[in-house]
Amino acid sequence: MTLSFLLTSLIVVASPGTGVLYTLAVALTSGARPSVAAAFGCTLGIVPHMVAAMLGLAAVLHTSALAFAMLKWCGVLYLLYMAWQALRETGALAVDTGAAAKARSSRRVIVTAVLVNILNPKLSIFFLAFLPQFVAADEPQPLARMLELSAAFMAMTFAVFAIYGLFAAALRDRVITRPKAMAWLRRSFAAGFAALGAKLAFAER
Repeated sequence: MTLSFLLTSLIVVASPGTGVLYTLAVALTSGARPSVAAAFGCTLGIVPHMVAAMLGLAAVLHTSALAFAMLKWCGVLYLLYMAWQALRETGALAVDTGAAAKARSSRRVIVTAVLVNILNPKLSIFFLAFLPQFVAADEPQPLARMLELSAAFMAMTFAVFAIYGLFAAALRDRVITRPKAMAWLRRSFAAGFAALGAKLAFAER
């Protein structure tokens, strides 16, 4: 596990994106535990892209305009749906109370977080270009090496996202007690999801 891989991974993971935005949204409106669930879901959402990169399926997205476009527009529509949900004060930005509600909320948070990452074709292509750079040409077991690197990347993703979430959750009480602040927060997250959806819409292979 080289220092260059760890530093590059940290920069990629810590950079603001859909996963970070969703984790922050959950933390500020639902608290610490749901934010950890969001971090876990975002990490799980990486698995299909890792597998696709290792099996060469990401190359199909890179070469097939139709496959790339289909997955891309599913992602765009889902991000716009999340933006609409944020404006309607439901979904990602709903404040749940009670044990049963919290259990349902955690499951919903994980599923949503997984979908956020799965429906982004750029992730598969990123890992197709990213992982092989850190596998030596004379590596006797390249697949095992890629699995090792993938596990490290996922562990780092979960840790960084959880830190983001826990930090935001610590500020939660100052936000949810102020209706105007909550309204501004919902609009900000809605705008963020919409902007990321627009960015994905213009993404090319």
